[in-house]
Amino acid sequence: MGTMGDFETLEISVKDAVATVTLNRPFAMNSFNAEMRSELIRLWSELRSNDDVRCVVVTGAGDRAFCTGIDRTEALGDLDVDSDNLDGYVTPFMFDDPGHAMCPKANDFWKPIVAAVNGIACGGAFYLLGEADIIVASETATFFDPHVTYGMTAAFEPMQLVGKMDFGELVRMSLMGASERISAQRALQAGLVSEVFSPETLLDEAQKIAATIASVPSLVTQGTLRALWLARELSRKQALDQAYLITSVGTSKESLAAGQERFSSGERVEWRLR
Repeated sequence: MGTMGDFETLEISVKDAVATVTLNRPFAMNSFNAEMRSELIRLWSELRSNDDVRCVVVTGAGDRAFCTGIDRTEALGDLDVDSDNLDGYVTPFMFDDPGHAMCPKANDFWKPIVAAVNGIACGGAFYLLGEADIIVASETATFFDPHVTYGMTAAFEPMQLVGKMDFGELVRMSLMGASERISAQRALQAGLVSEVFSPETLLDEAQKIAATIASVPSLVTQGTLRALWLARELSRKQALDQAYLITSVGTSKESLAAGQERFSSGERVEWRLR
């Protein structure tokens, strides 16, 4: 199994065209500090141009937490309550968002991402989960957004999840704050999670999903993702008008030839019923 990069807060390994990225601050529940944000931005840039990687699995170190959002001891340790402006705001109309900049699609990274949620996922974790393409979870995973409990409006994080889970469940999670947590099974019912596994098999199963995705040409999967996310964000008519262009750009003669060879070989694709 190969490794890449030189990171302090992340562990990265590559096998069979799948990069497994582990948020590696278990002593801080894998919360993200300035160093992790910087390293994630660099990581997406490196992986974007790495042809040996066609899919990515993101998980958290240990079994207590996937990610608990921003490291408040660093971010709010020197909060000045006498200041007229909230920390991070340049003007009332411009916010230096500490979470958005580290997200894959904010960094124009369009290789598929499978998030394997082990333990707690809360608050700023929804930046990453909001830009993940497939989310699977351990039976012990829990989800909640504590913002309102601690005097903050929940805006960026729940906005990331609109369209990824049932709206009523999202509203309830956002307003209940730290007083209620969503179980893995409830997250499955709400559409946030696509499958639930035992803690022991979670990472292996996530890597199997990623390996299947990575077995086809990267251009095809990236084109498919761009089409899906475009359809999520535009009207149906606007998205369909762009489908011709995306199909043309996201398909090559090489990918078509490989697909035809696979079809003509007579080899049956092994599938499973979910």
